[in-house]
Amino acid sequence: MNDQPARWTQATVYPDMWVDPADDPRDTRTSPDGELATLEDFLSDYRLTLRMKCEGLTPEQLARRSVPPSTMSLLGLLRHLAEAERDWHNWIIEGDPLPKLYGKRDADFDEAVADQAQVDAAYADLEREQAATDAALAGHPDLGERLGKDDIAVRELLVHRIEEYARHCGHADLLRECVDGRVGQ
Repeated sequence: MNDQPARWTQATVYPDMWVDPADDPRDTRTSPDGELATLEDFLSDYRLTLRMKCEGLTPEQLARRSVPPSTMSLLGLLRHLAEAERDWHNWIIEGDPLPKLYGKRDADFDEAVADQAQVDAAYADLEREQAATDAALAGHPDLGERLGKDDIAVRELLVHRIEEYARHCGHADLLRECVDGRVGQ
């Protein structure tokens, strides 16, 4: 008897993919033109990948921790990235920064619990914070323009956002496989 879930995928064309190419919502666009469009496209795809990794799970599954002593969970990742989006927005706005969403450091992971209201709030927080950061950057198409108190280049901020989502999508791959055995890109 083994309590590890069997590995599986919904894909039938390529067994190492999450879904078949025809069903992949990330593969609906043509290749973007220009550096800004390319960066925005990668960011969009990683955001969608994270959501795909969390789809179809119960609050208990989303809140399941990886391996002790880590407090990482898929729900924690959703909350963490909402917090990160708020931080990035704070980097580029003038005036006082918005407060942390979840309070003390690491509360995004530590306080992620199996509760449907918390899951719904995490998705809403992430969507709202992504939109706020996107809107703040929309008026700055020059990737070399420097913004905020720290004089950060738009390019650096976009690349940093992509890096953060990509790293956490890797975590999400492993977390999801531990939850129900589903594998794929």
